[in-house]
Amino acid sequence: MSENPGHPSGPADAIRVLIADDEALVRAGFRMLVDSAADLRVVGEASDGVQAVRQAKALQPDVVLMDIRMPIMRGLEAAKVILDGDQVPLPRILIVTTFDEDEHVFEALRSGASGFVLKDTPPEQLLDAIRVVAGGDALLTPSITRRLIAEFARRPRAAPPADGALAQLTDREHEVLGQVAVGLSNAEIAANLHLSVATVKTHVSRLLSKLHGRDRAQLVVIAYETGVASPGQHHPGP
Repeated sequence: MSENPGHPSGPADAIRVLIADDEALVRAGFRMLVDSAADLRVVGEASDGVQAVRQAKALQPDVVLMDIRMPIMRGLEAAKVILDGDQVPLPRILIVTTFDEDEHVFEALRSGASGFVLKDTPPEQLLDAIRVVAGGDALLTPSITRRLIAEFARRPRAAPPADGALAQLTDREHEVLGQVAVGLSNAEIAANLHLSVATVKTHVSRLLSKLHGRDRAQLVVIAYETGVASPGQHHPGP
């Protein structure tokens, strides 16, 4: 299959999306859906991981909708190469997955992916997912978070970072990090800790800065790797 740079349309300030999937019909379906939204536009397509890397560099999309299973180079490998690049700002990677690929969730988060969508996700939810990731947040659904926690349950606990990054956190930031780790939204954390949503957003921003995380997804990984959160830990709802 050859690369398809596409025919971008829509407003100049629309969120730019690169579609990477080895199935032509899937790419066509995603293209029609994304281009149907006034604030989104497809800037290109790729049918394998190598093309995805090349297209991401050439087209500088805001979001790459990345399939996991592709020829020549897997989607997760392509995501890592893209996120190790020198593009400023780096694109956000939204992984397209299925329930039988749960074992890839941890690997994808470690590679820097910002979120996950299932191939049978309702159209409007897929569009919202692209917007969420493009806005700098991470998309971790409760089902994905449960699978991530299960993965950590099978792994030995890692030692805290040698640079003592956790020592910089306040007690409240520790609390917020623990709640982020179990997949709670800012609104849910605000309700649980009796804070405003704006205050929670500030705490999350400070956590990202202090722990050198790209987004919320990496905060989840850090929380479990350092023992701030542990498998089986639950936070009561509001």
